[in-house]
Amino acid sequence: MAYLTYTKDPIGRFVEKDFGKTFEYSDNDEPMNVMEDFPHKVWVASGQIGGDSGFRYAHVKKTVAYIVTDEDEFGLPVIEKWLIKNWQKYLVN
Repeated sequence: MAYLTYTKDPIGRFVEKDFGKTFEYSDNDEPMNVMEDFPHKVWVASGQIGGDSGFRYAHVKKTVAYIVTDEDEFGLPVIEKWLIKNWQKYLVN
């Protein structure tokens, strides 16, 4: 996964510490409060190929991001904790 050019309405970016990849993220604008515990979408390079959404639901903070990477057998989110650096919030109108 890495930085993408088709990010929709980005509000910020960060660098994942372990691999040094840059990611942009946007607000979770899904209707019906889908994944309401995860207020962001992190845009990933696996996206828009073979029916993939191109993003992962997430909660991005200044030094850590909680990323939904899958769901378990009960339909609950599987969450990865990513340590991040160079977090930046864009100036958005």
